[in-house]
Amino acid sequence: MHLDIGNALAGVARPGVSRDSLDRLDDRVARAHERIARGVDDREFGYAALALPEATDAAEIERAVAPLADSEAVLTVGIGGSALGAATVSAALGRGDADAYVLDNVDPRRANELLATLPLSETAVHVVSRSGTTAETLANFLVVREAMADAGVDWTERTVVTTGEDGPLRALADEHDLPALDVPEGVPGRFSVLSSVGLVPAAIQGHDLDGLLAGGRAGMDALAPSLYDCPAYGYGATCHALEARGATTNVLMPYAERLEYFAEWFAQLWAESLGKDGLGQTPGRALGATDQHSQLQLYRAGRRDKLVTLVRPRARPERAIPETDIEGLSYLGGADLGTLLDAEFEATEASLAAAGLPTVRIEIDALDAESLGRLLYDLEAACVLAGELMGVSTFTQPAVEWGKRAARGLLGGGDFEEAEAVAGKERLEIG
Repeated sequence: MHLDIGNALAGVARPGVSRDSLDRLDDRVARAHERIARGVDDREFGYAALALPEATDAAEIERAVAPLADSEAVLTVGIGGSALGAATVSAALGRGDADAYVLDNVDPRRANELLATLPLSETAVHVVSRSGTTAETLANFLVVREAMADAGVDWTERTVVTTGEDGPLRALADEHDLPALDVPEGVPGRFSVLSSVGLVPAAIQGHDLDGLLAGGRAGMDALAPSLYDCPAYGYGATCHALEARGATTNVLMPYAERLEYFAEWFAQLWAESLGKDGLGQTPGRALGATDQHSQLQLYRAGRRDKLVTLVRPRARPERAIPETDIEGLSYLGGADLGTLLDAEFEATEASLAAAGLPTVRIEIDALDAESLGRLLYDLEAACVLAGELMGVSTFTQPAVEWGKRAARGLLGGGDFEEAEAVAGKERLEIG
């Protein structure tokens, strides 16, 4: 991963961070790196995520999905970190040998429409839940299982499970002899993309798991006790410094359609990890060049509370723009769509810099397995570093757990005081 923070410096951007401030912050980065390295070595909860490129066994995943190698489609049934990582990898690397779909919400219309279009007899289903009790995931899986049975498909021959050591989903896998993989120990879901949680669909699609993990290992090897020597830490430290100076929103804007899901993945990673104790940047999602025509006005001329992170691959496939004699358009003829998209990237970056808004540029060599693995790892490491500098509990999500308990109580899954809070909602109805 290549990082350029020049447009986030004081004197260029408002808010911005001075080089002297970065130098002082670098001492704290060195101490944080020591803490992170110790946590990784000891496989402490959360920190164990940064060891996944070494701990994940690609061959084990490929053996587990071998019976599903004939699949025309793969459906991930999960929610949050149990689905977004897989969706990100599959979207970024493309179709491969199978189309990839995700059922990560309990909207009945979405479920009905998806199940009506899937070739169920040729669809692999990957069910992901650490506890095996996640209400949304288990409800959707029961719906998918029933749809397969109604279509005359033996769901037990089309299903692979990733879950914890025990729980209802593990018991179901044991009962029906389903291929089952372990959720990695000590790794929160949003940090689990470089494990079976995120890589099973990619394996079924025939993507290069070894390349993804090699990219992650390159990120591990690049961790160093200075923000100037480590792109991951450089990004995390810059985001932290800018938040402290008023950039409380971080808009991730990839200039590649296949990275649109990556922005979704980043939003969970950043929000759930760093939104603690009244702190944390609010992640925004945009897509270049599309959202230059829908959001750029706000970024350039709205509240000065934003950092825009621009992401692109340096290499792209080619698609020539046909020659034309239409007046005013002839300059496009003979150019390339990728060249145009890169010009849009450069123009957006320059536009924001001219308005004094901080931006950070992240580039990867190409949109391939190794570069993607490095990008995912580096953003995780950046998040961990930012959490260390902020002094928050990066790997917990108490607000999420509160909502889970409230929903379960409302559904009759137990007595939870959080559910009682729903009844006390203040109302002022109009219409």
